[in-house]
Amino acid sequence: MSAEAMTTLFTAICLLLALAGGFGWLVHRGDAAEQRLNAKIDAVSAEVVEVKVAVARLEGTQRPRLLREQ
Repeated sequence: MSAEAMTTLFTAICLLLALAGGFGWLVHRGDAAEQRLNAKIDAVSAEVVEVKVAVARLEGTQRPRLLREQ
């Protein structure tokens, strides 16, 4: 195998490895961003539940009335 062919083959292999590494890095960053986003969504969801419970406690139960207040 000539030196030019070996250089071309080595260059192609290095480019493929670099592309694979870049793709892996992007996937890793995407997973980390997804985990942070899920944590934020869970926190907001918990706060919404707390607000719903607080509003339900403020409203209380509705008692039936025989006469209307005027």
